[in-house]
Amino acid sequence: MKANTERLAGYRQALAAKVLASGVKHPKTLEAIATVPRHAFMDAGMHPQAYEDTALPIGHSQTISKPSVVARMIELLHKPRSRLGKVLEIGTGCGYQAAVLSLLAEEVYSIERIRALHDMARAKLRPFRINNLRLIYGDGILGLPQAAPFDGIILAAAGLGIPDALLDQLAIGGRLVAPVARNEKEQQLIMVERMSSQRYQRTVLDEVFFVPLQSGVV
Repeated sequence: MKANTERLAGYRQALAAKVLASGVKHPKTLEAIATVPRHAFMDAGMHPQAYEDTALPIGHSQTISKPSVVARMIELLHKPRSRLGKVLEIGTGCGYQAAVLSLLAEEVYSIERIRALHDMARAKLRPFRINNLRLIYGDGILGLPQAAPFDGIILAAAGLGIPDALLDQLAIGGRLVAPVARNEKEQQLIMVERMSSQRYQRTVLDEVFFVPLQSGVV
């Protein structure tokens, strides 16, 4: 048992080193990547690939994102010398990114539109007993107005734009990080910072690839 625990800890540390090599520098984000057992959020058949820096299928035409992309987006949510308060995640998927976020933010709300994935994430997260994480089954494009405003909003799917409802629910001074599709083949990572009630600052960053952002629940 001890040997297996040490082996898994080594895998997590090696993954954090790969994420560092990809360009992510935020120490607490790297620490969270080194803490959360990624294999626990995927089927046993995928465990041999769990600590590679690659996206993997989780069913229902969805994927668990590359750890380096997860870390990059979470790093961007952080403002210098400021702790993350309340964060909204759009697209729970298998629950891995929500678990990472829970180590970095005071409160995390995560929305999933696919009932089977919502139920799977709930089951996979249950053993971790994370007190600051709330899972919601619903349409992420609508956000979660009853819990707004959010200091950070992160999207795990790419739309043609950023939904107005999510921009409205971003706190002044808060950051939203999302992939946005330029066309059918190209996507860019976008960071939006809310400067005032009516003014947003938009920064275009890396080329990325995510599943499409869709409305409604299934």
